[in-house]
Amino acid sequence: MERGFVTSLGTMAPFVSCNYRVFPEESRVMMRAKPAHRSMMTTLTAAAIKAQAIALGCHRVGIATIPPQPEGAERAGQQALQRWLDQGHQADMAWMANPKRQDIRLVMPTARSLICVALNYYTPHPHSDDPRHGKISRYGWGRDYHRVLGKKLKALALWLEAQDAAITTRYYVDTGPVQDKFWAQQAGLGWVAKNGNVITRDYGSWVFLGEILTNLDLPPDAPHTAHCGTCTRCLEACPTAAITAPGVVDANRCIAYHTIENRAETLPDAIATNLQGWVAGCDICQDVCPWNQRFAQPTDVADFHPYPGNQAPELEDLATLTETGWDQRFPASALRRIKPAQWRRNAQAALNTGTSGNIRLDQQAQDPCTPEAG
Repeated sequence: MERGFVTSLGTMAPFVSCNYRVFPEESRVMMRAKPAHRSMMTTLTAAAIKAQAIALGCHRVGIATIPPQPEGAERAGQQALQRWLDQGHQADMAWMANPKRQDIRLVMPTARSLICVALNYYTPHPHSDDPRHGKISRYGWGRDYHRVLGKKLKALALWLEAQDAAITTRYYVDTGPVQDKFWAQQAGLGWVAKNGNVITRDYGSWVFLGEILTNLDLPPDAPHTAHCGTCTRCLEACPTAAITAPGVVDANRCIAYHTIENRAETLPDAIATNLQGWVAGCDICQDVCPWNQRFAQPTDVADFHPYPGNQAPELEDLATLTETGWDQRFPASALRRIKPAQWRRNAQAALNTGTSGNIRLDQQAQDPCTPEAG
């Protein structure tokens, strides 16, 4: 999702890869190549694949079919992505315009199915409201999710290939030109919400997404329907109005984008004056979501629990962070995407503006915005 900024923000556009958590495109492509001419004699079933994914620790798994040509929802998603690019909402993330992102057949021409998985990363620790502390998006509190989920997908891919010599796979953890949110919805994991994140019924939007492309023809799951209803809480809560329309996020206005991806010496005034203490990503549009407030549940993945200092970092420490300190503070962390100079810039801006604006997680008791049934 390329996810550094993608995970904390959600998607940058309708059906654009981003829940997660940003890495140079194809930097971690995982491909298992096998001769394509051999016929598959396996009796492998979709149920068996799903059971293996769950056994390996994935929390949700679904399957989507890749038809010979884009149809219906996929075609609409391609058009939505192109409109988003035409409007310049990608800021300087040039990789978002990669043609492969609009046609998954260019990523793996032999692929016939996607096995999509979700991994819950929520830990029930509150952000600090102490003005001396900065806020780091939950996706980055613990171990790098690329490593954690990537290990599970690698194991699943190897298991698949062991079933038949003709099976080929390629897997991603938001590290390649795949619209992982769109395909997650097609595979029935959840729906792309108004804040651009995928919401699942079991875990809300606190999930990392990954997928395996394979040449197996597998029966698909039914696409998930949307259940945001009339709720607009995420649009109203964004302090920089980055969610310009339901499902459309303008990176130029997004705190997550600027604190993670923007390499400029200073932050734009409209961002710096609205940080509310955020120094690495932003969870505001997820914190206010009633699906998250009611259905989030603690993860059973110990690696995602906060490293010391990540839950409530001292802004003064971050404002003077050295290369050595950065290396020691963020081992095996997705937060290494943010370089020392960016940490210093972000922390200084947060110190200058304060941390007002913490989200109360008991708002739903008085708020008429409730999860839509169905």
